[in-house]
Amino acid sequence: MPEINKAVFPVGGLGTRFLPATKAIPKEMLPVVDKPLIQYAVEEAYAAGIRQMIFITGRHKRAIGDHFDAAFELEYELEKGDKQELLELVHAIKPDDMACNFIRQPRPLGLGHAVLCAEPVVGDEPFAVLLADDLMLGRDQHQGGTTVLQQMVQAYAERPGIVLAVQDVPRAETRRYGVVDVRGVNETAAEVFGMVEKPVPEVAPSTLAVAGRYILTPGVFDSIRRQPRGAGGEIQLTDGIAALIGTEKVYAFRYDGKRYDCGSKEGFLEATIDLALADPKLGPAVRAHMMKALG
Repeated sequence: MPEINKAVFPVGGLGTRFLPATKAIPKEMLPVVDKPLIQYAVEEAYAAGIRQMIFITGRHKRAIGDHFDAAFELEYELEKGDKQELLELVHAIKPDDMACNFIRQPRPLGLGHAVLCAEPVVGDEPFAVLLADDLMLGRDQHQGGTTVLQQMVQAYAERPGIVLAVQDVPRAETRRYGVVDVRGVNETAAEVFGMVEKPVPEVAPSTLAVAGRYILTPGVFDSIRRQPRGAGGEIQLTDGIAALIGTEKVYAFRYDGKRYDCGSKEGFLEATIDLALADPKLGPAVRAHMMKALG
């Protein structure tokens, strides 16, 4: 069974919900405490054993490439100043055994199109897709627990096929997600028999929504190519996956952890507060400030 060695990060979106901050800064470079969103996603993939990171970029996204590139002037100044701890922190952004590829998405035509842009590098291997907007933490991850993608890679090893991270959402919110129709509702990995992109609550097949983590097989590329434009006039990844149901096994994986929707201001602030409180150095001061501010 092929291993998961490559991860795709679609980072070509405009981030309009965070304007004016994202006018010149990629939304994926917005920091949660002291790390940009994209670094959390890359570290999650690295922890799952993946060493080749593929970024699907767009215009004004050079900062992402710069972040994962060497910074000789910075490293020189840190070394000269004997700031070893900070130097190690900078080196850890891109370990020596990690490779990065950057592919330009010419137009933002949807998530399916972004994934399709990765085909020349992915080839005929299974691969992971991580959406940096979704900051996902495995339960007890800070204490050595497994990340969400580690859990999914293990699920793939046990049941090869397409694996979709899912979470239960209020029925009123199904119009914001791809929603799956499953059998075996109590299983951690339940087989998927149907998918609908952003259904209205009245026709949603369930309240299990696809979160921002996927393990996909190379068959998804041809399937995406065959799909007409879907919801919002975009080329939808959900449609490409749904068309493979019945031909390939597709599983909805209930991960053990928490998802922060950092594509929204509310989710971004929630992640910032939670991770600051969990930080052993920052936590006490942040907690004291919050108690004071809340009276």
